[in-house]
Amino acid sequence: MRKANRIAIAGATGMVGQAFLSLLGKEFFLNAEIDLLASKRSKGNKINFRNKEYTVQALEEYDFINTDLTLFSAGASVSAEFAPKAVSQGCVVVDNSSCFRYEENIPLIVPEVNGNSLHDYELPGIIANPNCSTIQMLVALKPIHDEFIIQRIDVTTLQAVSGTGKEATEELLQQIGSYEGKKQQDPIIYPKQIANNVLPHCDVFEENRYTKEENKLLKETHKILDPNIQVAATCVRVPVLNGHSESIHIQTKKPLTEDSVVNILQNAPGLKLHYGSDAEDYPTAATDADGDYFVHVGRLRKDLWSDNRINMWVVADNLLKGAALNSIQIAELIFE
Repeated sequence: MRKANRIAIAGATGMVGQAFLSLLGKEFFLNAEIDLLASKRSKGNKINFRNKEYTVQALEEYDFINTDLTLFSAGASVSAEFAPKAVSQGCVVVDNSSCFRYEENIPLIVPEVNGNSLHDYELPGIIANPNCSTIQMLVALKPIHDEFIIQRIDVTTLQAVSGTGKEATEELLQQIGSYEGKKQQDPIIYPKQIANNVLPHCDVFEENRYTKEENKLLKETHKILDPNIQVAATCVRVPVLNGHSESIHIQTKKPLTEDSVVNILQNAPGLKLHYGSDAEDYPTAATDADGDYFVHVGRLRKDLWSDNRINMWVVADNLLKGAALNSIQIAELIFE
């Protein structure tokens, strides 16, 4: 395996960048030198990390020649410009944006699902990190698909504002703080008020009248898991600070029972199953997912009308397993 002696974080001042720092500061790649990169306007900012002060460098001026790994989370346009430059200088890139996800020659990886596909990938190169909602859904569904062959997924996601970024989090907090039981001031980040509201609208609407986020779940499931699975998604933004939730209904080719699915999920990698005699033992974004590494599955129940269908509730930290943690776990497949 390669050694990661120097790691750069592109987008170090953003929410996912801060999640990278938290993980690298206490558990992962502790012997690596770390460079913090952001746009020129953040150049010179100071960030406390690993008990010392680091200075943010401008990504536009950075030389990747001595860097082994760069974790990108600075948006698709930034990745499009600088990720190929990093690779040309011998650096492995794990990219959190949507820039490279659907390119045929670039792997899209959830380690628990298709991590083995990296074995034959020529490095240095770019590896894409999937959308946060896709990651948690497929960690939960891959073990079931292996045994029963999933034919269709119907999913409704309930997505926290942290998935949009710092400004969205601030907008929600501001609206909550000024809430007096009436309409808030005009929203800036979202098209409608988010406090005391839910918006069936994540990302932009596309020609098929689905949002880009909904189409991501379809495209990424096909690339990562199986191109034959039908996927119908509704993505909803909710007034939750952090942690995505998903209500998932699946149809399988082979009949399945609740007990058989429980037996499979109990030992599934990266997953914690909430199932027992107490029906109220279900996971939530705030009490289980926020700050946690696992994908949590609960409310597991057989469909009332078919032996080939089952329902579940899935929650995960969208900044950790949905972004930073998954990226670092990808890097762990490559580097010591």
